[in-house]
Amino acid sequence: MKRPTIRDLADTAGVSIATANRVLSGAENVRTPTREKVQAAAESIGFYGLGAIQARNAAARPKYRFGVILLQPHRPFYQLVARALLQEAAAIEAVDVELKIEYLEDLAPQNTAARALALASECDALCITTAVHPVVTQALEEIQSRGIPVFALISQLAATGQIHYIGLDNWKVGRTAAWAFDHICKKPGKIGLLMGNPRYRNQEMNETGFRSYFREHAPEFLLLEPLSTFESSAVAQEMTERLLDQHNDLAGLYVAGGGISGVLAALRTTERAGTLVVVGYELMDNVKSALLDGALTLSIAHPLERLADEAVKGMIAAVASKGAQASYTKIVPFEMYTRENL
Repeated sequence: MKRPTIRDLADTAGVSIATANRVLSGAENVRTPTREKVQAAAESIGFYGLGAIQARNAAARPKYRFGVILLQPHRPFYQLVARALLQEAAAIEAVDVELKIEYLEDLAPQNTAARALALASECDALCITTAVHPVVTQALEEIQSRGIPVFALISQLAATGQIHYIGLDNWKVGRTAAWAFDHICKKPGKIGLLMGNPRYRNQEMNETGFRSYFREHAPEFLLLEPLSTFESSAVAQEMTERLLDQHNDLAGLYVAGGGISGVLAALRTTERAGTLVVVGYELMDNVKSALLDGALTLSIAHPLERLADEAVKGMIAAVASKGAQASYTKIVPFEMYTRENL
């Protein structure tokens, strides 16, 4: 068979011979979609210069380094978030994305601020999960003043949009959880509420939506004052045991923050698992088991692939815009799981 020529390549790609030559030589003045089209044509016809085109296209792709700060590494949810982000970064073809993911073992505001400043100094954009605190806010404002975009992941950091946000509409999450108690509990009763830390804006909005539903639709339920778990499983277990001991007639328990493993442990050791309606978060292995054995009634979860896709693509767009004033906030739809749809 006749070896494909540069004209064959150009014709197959639908470009001029001059453009095909520029791609083959690695010229800079060629748009990325055109490079990809010529490379696809070279692959389809078996063009002899395919290797050179692939190498030059790879070299011409924009290269970005993004920093990501998540909460404690021992928490399975954040390991799942990190995995989803890494998979999404690897799947991007138009640009080369390197993710540097760090975890906050020490959640003190001063440590969070210091880690954010250090990581941002070597990255093109920063994505962070953190509580709202003046020390953290000041550090993130300083990072943005350097022209480095900052994205809040999972927990919103600014109500007015100065910091891009990728996550759920947590007010709706709270109302949905309340709807579940209203429709699943056999009769109105006391509902316990466990929060991680009210400085996480997602949890604050969650509680607001939760209470607003009951005021509007189910005032006959009694909502107990929220207890803070401080994102600790041990504290969550202690708080749950206290609730169960002080309120034998508890009808439901809403776990609106971290520490779900501690809650499940308390329910099982007190033999209360399956005796009350429990709504929790995410879909880690222990949550799946709890849904299946009835310790957990319903779980509201982030769609991790969608979350990662919006976060990575948002950072790419923000950096590529070179400081243009645009919002890259994306609200992703949440998922709901029971034992019947696992």
